[in-house]
Amino acid sequence: MTVLEIQRYLPESDQAPRWQRYEVEGEPAWSLIDALGYIKDHVDPTLAWRASCRMGMCGSCGVLVDGVPRLGCEVFLRDLPDRPARIAPLAHLPVERDLMVDTEGYLRRLRAVEPWLQPSDADPVGPVGERLQTPAQQAKYLETAQCIGCMLCYAACPQVAVNEPFLGPAALAAAHRYLSDSRDHGHARRGSVQGLQGVWGCTLVGTCSEACPKGVDPAAAIQREKVRGALSFVPSLFVRGEDD
Repeated sequence: MTVLEIQRYLPESDQAPRWQRYEVEGEPAWSLIDALGYIKDHVDPTLAWRASCRMGMCGSCGVLVDGVPRLGCEVFLRDLPDRPARIAPLAHLPVERDLMVDTEGYLRRLRAVEPWLQPSDADPVGPVGERLQTPAQQAKYLETAQCIGCMLCYAACPQVAVNEPFLGPAALAAAHRYLSDSRDHGHARRGSVQGLQGVWGCTLVGTCSEACPKGVDPAAAIQREKVRGALSFVPSLFVRGEDD
């Protein structure tokens, strides 16, 4: 038997979150998502959470497991401690209900960096209209392209906790993905990336990279964008100096 203490909260009626204890008669190979399904089907039909693919691809089942951001489909009952495990919604994001968080703040930050390809008519085009790129050019952004939007990095980031306008690790990693793409020409439209609420708002704690289930390493992506910004700024100092 596995014992879970799950944070319950309905903002419309509850004054504060509370912990509720559940006993799960599950197999060691069950994932946390299986356990939550068991609770909803056999114990408490009011429990709310998100899940979809159950295979670590959609990113919708992120929760805190004893305070650590994890994908629920990648946590198994056999790996939980003998004591009751505490399951809570992702930190630093508004709670809609129980383990479900409001994603709008994350999506707003993501939209701000325009995370889509902005090509040029001058780019080389293949025989069926595809934008051509060498394997070496693809390798420059491939790591950050693995992001699944699970928001675990936001739950782990101390800057997100104290600085609401900060774009955050996933959005900045997405910006780096397109700024590093040889087919993209949207650099001028992503000026916010180099602002104080962009890469320069990051204090390089590195917990975002530790939390990422796909090895994206947003902390490294942010530091690369700091270097890119610094290298583009230095020549402008000499230009201004000549004009003076």
